[in-house]
Amino acid sequence: MQSTRTFTDKSFLFLKGLAMGAANKVPGVSGGVVAFVAGFYEEFIYSLQKFNLKAIKLLIAGRGKSFITYINFNFISILILGMTVSYFSISKILDYLIKHFELYVWSAFFGMIIGSIYYIAKDFNLKSTKNLIFIFIGIIAGILISLLEPASKNENLWFVFFCGIISVSGMTLPGLSGSFILILLGNYVLLLVDSVNALFDTLYDISKLDFSFTENKQRIKLLKILTSFTAGSVFGLISLSHLLGFVLKNYKSITYSIIIGFITGSLGVVWPWKKPVFKTDAVGKMILDSNNNKILSNYQRYWPNLEDSSTWIAIIFMFVGIFIVLSLAWYGKKKRK
Repeated sequence: MQSTRTFTDKSFLFLKGLAMGAANKVPGVSGGVVAFVAGFYEEFIYSLQKFNLKAIKLLIAGRGKSFITYINFNFISILILGMTVSYFSISKILDYLIKHFELYVWSAFFGMIIGSIYYIAKDFNLKSTKNLIFIFIGIIAGILISLLEPASKNENLWFVFFCGIISVSGMTLPGLSGSFILILLGNYVLLLVDSVNALFDTLYDISKLDFSFTENKQRIKLLKILTSFTAGSVFGLISLSHLLGFVLKNYKSITYSIIIGFITGSLGVVWPWKKPVFKTDAVGKMILDSNNNKILSNYQRYWPNLEDSSTWIAIIFMFVGIFIVLSLAWYGKKKRK
């Protein structure tokens, strides 16, 4: 599969990596949906499975070429490069857009999820009673997760490692948002904002040959937290891929049913018309974390005002989101043919 990829294919794969990375950072959106709709989900899962004992033996034996071929290196490296670049570029842009154009960004993502549901379900056997049952189970699970109340921040490195395992679920399980799970675990800001910013600032300091950051205890602490989180993410990515590879091979219909249901259930998380609700104490005073940031409790969702022009602009962005997903799906289907 590596040898058949042209430069154009690799360029599009890099862009898909950018999209996966950006999607994984947005609460309620799953990078796995990007992989699923763009047509490389199964290759992604099976490539991750290749990081096993055989791969280690090939590497130790010095059989570099065989190792690269075995793990589908060209595919996985371009994809991961795209996701990494996204965390320091596209996701920064997304942070800005969410801050200043929140309604329209959520509307676009809402449309993308609707487009994803349509694409996945259109050729699926929805008349099967067994499939419908598992779709319903997926919907209920997605809704229940969206209603959970977030926990408090926890900086324990073992818990952070566990957060890393959970966070990659968004890449391997379409419909399950890793970043939203991090909100529920109380560590979204710590791991996807503070720690990433600490790394960015550190790399910037190093580029100027300024090593004074080594005396900054808070910076060093955040870098340790990011290291633990990254290790957990790598471990989770590989271990979950082996589990999913087995499930896809033996229970493909059930797996797809749950994925369709889960993505549908996640629509409530990305509903555009919502207001954040922050934690308060018994007398109504806002509770802040150690960095004086408000602690998100959940969202208050409401129906849009159809007389407001922003509502119709948001609906246009929904259709833009649907168009983006179906265009990706069309391209992926064309390449597979």
